[in-house]
Amino acid sequence: MAPRYKVTLTKEERKELEAISTKGKRAARTVLSARALLLLDAGEYGPKWVVARVAEALGRTTRSLEHLKKRFVEEGLTAAIERKKRETPPREILFGGEFEARLLALACSQAPEGRKRWTVRLLAEKVVELEIAPSVSPMTVCNTLKKMNLSLT
Repeated sequence: MAPRYKVTLTKEERKELEAISTKGKRAARTVLSARALLLLDAGEYGPKWVVARVAEALGRTTRSLEHLKKRFVEEGLTAAIERKKRETPPREILFGGEFEARLLALACSQAPEGRKRWTVRLLAEKVVELEIAPSVSPMTVCNTLKKMNLSLT
């Protein structure tokens, strides 16, 4: 089966990849990708290694190297060696700055009648009662107060 993507590097790209793989501190994945592209270079300056041989030399799979070649050809050098940035955060932030501010104000307020001080459970119940948050666990309240260096004692 013929390879679909052919990596051909210019002199400038080779210099950049050699600098990435030999100088400075970088993520291991970035350095390995740079080395792989240097070995896979089928241009006039490259050693023209076979994918299977590069995979064996670098400890990567042939499939990952094929994906690397595809990214290089379609998206360019920086996209091939660096991780793609997330477009959205992994999940929506439920308890942000407004929640923290209102919880802090509640924790600093007078304790409920019949109590000497606020407890984490009381604060969690009051947050739901005042509709600051639809639901909140006492552990979330505890961690939020701890993050703000506030002690209930």
